[in-house]
Amino acid sequence: MKEVSAEIEIEAPADRVWQILTDFAKFPEWNPFIRQMSGEVRTGAQLQVQLGPTGGRVMSFKPKMVNVETNREMSWLGRLLIPGLFNGEHSFTIEALDEKGVRFVQHEKFTGLLVPFMAKSLDRDTKRGFEEMNQALKERAEQSFD
Repeated sequence: MKEVSAEIEIEAPADRVWQILTDFAKFPEWNPFIRQMSGEVRTGAQLQVQLGPTGGRVMSFKPKMVNVETNREMSWLGRLLIPGLFNGEHSFTIEALDEKGVRFVQHEKFTGLLVPFMAKSLDRDTKRGFEEMNQALKERAEQSFD
């Protein structure tokens, strides 16, 4: 098993961060890590995702949404080819710090036979992707909104 996470504090209310995070159609406008995403924001929904850090390899997969708690958490389970080969359980968590700010955490737990062979890439590229997305989300959420 391998875990990767990144967190950032955002000076915006939880509902604002949630609104941006769940507006998948606008990801290409601002998200440098998850380039495209489509599907419903509900537990059990199948998503279509294209992701990769800046300058890194972009991969496409179809994870299943495993948990959705409005303004708090969204998580999915993705698999490479067959269960047990390379699985990733990815979560986005919004923790309210006060009425004007939140801590946003991206976390992924990787399991499967291929994980030991991909550990360095996960530490380097996946972590960088999380950090890039978190920073872009912060910038977008903190912009004055109309």
